[in-house]
Amino acid sequence: MLNVPAIYAHDAEQGFMELEDLGRCTYMAALEQERDEQTVRLLLLDAVDNLITMQLASRPGCLPEYDQALLSRELALFPEWFAGKHLKKPFNFAQRKLWGQVEPLILARALGQSRVFVHRDFIVRNLMLTPDRPGVLDFQDAVYGPISYDLVSLLRDAFIEFDEELVLDIVVRYWEKAKKAGLPVPANIDDFYHDFEWMGVQRHLKVAGIFCRLSLRDGKDKYLSEVPRFLTYLKKTSRRYHELAPLYQLLFDLVGDDTLETGFTF
Repeated sequence: MLNVPAIYAHDAEQGFMELEDLGRCTYMAALEQERDEQTVRLLLLDAVDNLITMQLASRPGCLPEYDQALLSRELALFPEWFAGKHLKKPFNFAQRKLWGQVEPLILARALGQSRVFVHRDFIVRNLMLTPDRPGVLDFQDAVYGPISYDLVSLLRDAFIEFDEELVLDIVVRYWEKAKKAGLPVPANIDDFYHDFEWMGVQRHLKVAGIFCRLSLRDGKDKYLSEVPRFLTYLKKTSRRYHELAPLYQLLFDLVGDDTLETGFTF
């Protein structure tokens, strides 16, 4: 059973809810203070167990579909808000061609995954450290979609970066636990990791666009400093997969590149 805030009272007309208080310590705060790698790993594995619990409750028809239309609208935030409005570099003809080569591949990889309940913002800022098990907040945008999405949100976060070896280890542990629990993950870990990485590309492109939109449209500049982390994720992943070479070229055209250690070429 998920640890989510109980609803004590609500008034839909006035838009108020009284919720259970799950404390003051977010996973973000706990992980930033924690220096012991084993403790960090255990905290992330607790979060993974919670994620699997949620996914095991999945059934179609309860939540909006994370379908091609929604995935496409999210991807479109990158050319519109990051490239066009933040960088003031609208795609030229050659760049639109590069984008057109990779967008269908990213969508196809996401839509080809098994579907489960997706929190859609399963990040360390939305997890609370409680005595029992992690508390889960901010699930109002939940959908029914790709099984790897929430794991990407957890491990490739906007606000904290984990060592690549730790990320790979937690992905493998999730896959083992999910497979044992009967969740519809791929039979081969390589296929699941491929899904995880490509789902990350979709999410990182979306969030880079969202953070620029928050700054330019809503005057919320505090998120802009996190955009370079997403660009680094994107450049590393697009250099690891030959099919994503057009995306790497597009990113290079837009922002250049530093020398990156990519590892794990597929």
